[in-house]
Amino acid sequence: MRVINSRVHRVLDFVTVAGFVVAPTALGLSGLPANLAYILAVVHLGLTLATDFSRAGARPVSLVLHGGVEGVVGLALVVLPWLLSWDGPARTFYVAAGAVILLVWALSAYGGAGSQAAA
Repeated sequence: MRVINSRVHRVLDFVTVAGFVVAPTALGLSGLPANLAYILAVVHLGLTLATDFSRAGARPVSLVLHGGVEGVVGLALVVLPWLLSWDGPARTFYVAAGAVILLVWALSAYGGAGSQAAA
């Protein structure tokens, strides 16, 4: 069930950016886990600002492409801690962040006839 419309999704994207910015300090992350969080904040902000949430063609990234990127990133974040042998707060943060991104991805209306009416 796709219950998150494009306006709400855009707000959640900015909350995600803030989460990536705050996480290193709040959780005591350092090194690669901290740097990756800051990089993800910048990339997610760029993607959000470039996405055409209104579906008017005013921005270069379609909402469907935006959703595809978020689905891939969500999956990658869930498995990344095991690929890089992270544990503790870094593992917990990245698995949780990936799971939340996947949940928002699963509940968001990215395209199709029904989703435009919800936006």
